[in-house]
Amino acid sequence: MQTKLLTKPIPYTFIRDGYYYFTRRIPTDLQGYYRYPRIVQGLQTSSSREARVLANLEAAKLEAYWSKMRLTKTKVLGEALLSEDLVGTPPKEAERANINSLSGSPKLSEALEMYVSLKGKGRPKTFRKAAERACKYVNDLVGDKPISSYNRHDGLALRDWLVQRGLAGSTITRNFSYIKAIINFVSSELAVDMQNPFAGIYHDRNAGVSSRKPIPVLDIVRVQEECLKIDDDMRWLILLISDTGMRLAEGAGLLKSDIILDTQTPYVQIQKHPWRNLKTASSHRKVPLCGKSLWAAKRILLNETSSKYAFERYNQQVNTSANSASAALNKWLRQYVPEGCTLHSFRHSMRDRLRSVQCPSDIADQIGGWTTSGVGQGYGSGYPLDILHKWVEKAVLHIGQYSDDAL
Repeated sequence: MQTKLLTKPIPYTFIRDGYYYFTRRIPTDLQGYYRYPRIVQGLQTSSSREARVLANLEAAKLEAYWSKMRLTKTKVLGEALLSEDLVGTPPKEAERANINSLSGSPKLSEALEMYVSLKGKGRPKTFRKAAERACKYVNDLVGDKPISSYNRHDGLALRDWLVQRGLAGSTITRNFSYIKAIINFVSSELAVDMQNPFAGIYHDRNAGVSSRKPIPVLDIVRVQEECLKIDDDMRWLILLISDTGMRLAEGAGLLKSDIILDTQTPYVQIQKHPWRNLKTASSHRKVPLCGKSLWAAKRILLNETSSKYAFERYNQQVNTSANSASAALNKWLRQYVPEGCTLHSFRHSMRDRLRSVQCPSDIADQIGGWTTSGVGQGYGSGYPLDILHKWVEKAVLHIGQYSDDAL
């Protein structure tokens, strides 16, 4: 018979997501000094021993503080003769204002810091930067105020202001998402009873979003020829993408060991890594290598470096620098492709190239890692690699009919 060990609960605490939080109800006689009836504050520890010490310390500090508050309400003989400088106790009105500033809802800037410190652990630097950018928009327009003092008018004004600045609908959505998340999280943590004024604000999510153009076949051939001439790691990445349709981040975050050539059907294994996530579950896949992508894969593995990464220059930080890769590669690519085309356009082009050889849509979805709708698509493990290779090869051979003479 097993004996169940009972652990004594830690006073004034609760656990959320593995971390301890301090909570204490404001005494009835002092609630007039506070905006809310309860104090809730994260202790930022998952250790029960440390949480017990911190909770007892905070409780003792509160008891001492509350005793001091009660004394300020008590009439004593000679009170009028006391010097504030000697006593060191602020006058009642200043004390009240100080207490209210501590117990009320935090300013947006304070909420931001609390949000990123608790929710940003293990996140890339872009997480903090995006949250800071969203809050800066609010601060620039209506100011850095306590989160409970923002109203519906502020939310609507922010939307209109961002639209006037020319931000795309998707960018506006992303900024509102951060602002809503910050206010929801902090108001929940601190038990602030409020409606989020930035929630439910309508805007056109498709505004300013231009459909990405596929790169015409002749331009793909031209780009590939230029990449072969330059023959460096940046051009290898472009070639790898051009005949596989993989996303830039998927390629930039590859390990050398993800490239498998010593098999009947060479392929690249696209999988989640700690330094590079995948967009969707269907993004986890094997993509056959042929044409210029196979040539690039061979060059990558022949490049003798001590790095485990296929593209070391884009993996020198904690996370793959996909944005840096995009800026550099698109700057070079721009001179060879029509206006509006980017590196991501190779992905759209691959879909068209697979259509042009009448590749079945579910096979094309598996090659590109596109999400497929339908209940039946969730069953089985998909098509074998040799079937995928057959269709990718057809698409590559189809573009191969365009030679330098055609240019």
